[in-house]
Amino acid sequence: MDTVSFKDGKVLMIDQTELPNELVFLELENYREVARAIEELKVRGAPAIGVSAAFGLMLASQKGDKKVLEKAAGRLRQTRPTAVNLFWAIDRVLEAAKSSDNWQKAVEEEVQAIYREDREINKKIGDNGANLLSDGDTVLTHCNAGALATSGRYGTALGVIKRAVERDIDIDVVCTETRPVLQGARLTAYELVEDIGVDTTLIVDSAIGALMPEIDKVVVGADRVVQDGVANKIGTYNIAALAERHGTEFYVAAPKSTFDLDITIDEIEIEERNEKEIKEICGCQIAPKKVKAYNQAFDLTPSELIDGVITEKGIEKLDR
Repeated sequence: MDTVSFKDGKVLMIDQTELPNELVFLELENYREVARAIEELKVRGAPAIGVSAAFGLMLASQKGDKKVLEKAAGRLRQTRPTAVNLFWAIDRVLEAAKSSDNWQKAVEEEVQAIYREDREINKKIGDNGANLLSDGDTVLTHCNAGALATSGRYGTALGVIKRAVERDIDIDVVCTETRPVLQGARLTAYELVEDIGVDTTLIVDSAIGALMPEIDKVVVGADRVVQDGVANKIGTYNIAALAERHGTEFYVAAPKSTFDLDITIDEIEIEERNEKEIKEICGCQIAPKKVKAYNQAFDLTPSELIDGVITEKGIEKLDR
């Protein structure tokens, strides 16, 4: 499953808003189209956003003007504020352009390196996380941190599950629907049954407390890992608190590029999205038009609720 790639001068991207009903590939020809795709959740997930932004800059570099590259970087930075991979990838590409006389070639090489490393890193995360799982475990995951949240193949949290299945570790998986836009129901369930092929049960978000006594491990992704906690999809904090209450191990799977150790969770900018995402489901109005809705996309889970962060380097502990 290749979520995003670059071919024949275009960014090829799975339109995740169409899943699971239809597999549609977008062909994006300029950085503005890439930016809109990120904003509209056609591509989402911290690593996938970073790779997509890098590809957007490569499109801009083909115009042959560094001013266009800088303009593209500014536009892409405005798309989503919470996932640090976006800014990490943009800064990395700009630094490569600044450090070389042949800046266009340097941009292309750096972007391809980001793409290649993403795939290698996610497999390592999967291997390190699979070491934590045992035959008979029931694993809970939230939102989508699979191949669709990265450039493809493995993903982060679902990469842990996929590598466990590839090692013939006998596990069951529970995934949440993940309101308001149902990334768990639409995307995670799709990956688990169609790509990974593991026994999967889908639950509504409000069933987590009832099922937590039956869960052995929780593995989720992250959009930003800081000194004292993580930012991840709204509802993650609830799950972590319930896991602590029931003595269930709670792990975060994330590449080192997601780490932003210069700040604390209180300093993370949390994205607030359009209220229509709550008041509608798949374009169908489910709430009164006049009612106000608060649509915070992420929440903050403090480090004391996290047993470890699974990275490509191993299992890491945050400050407590």
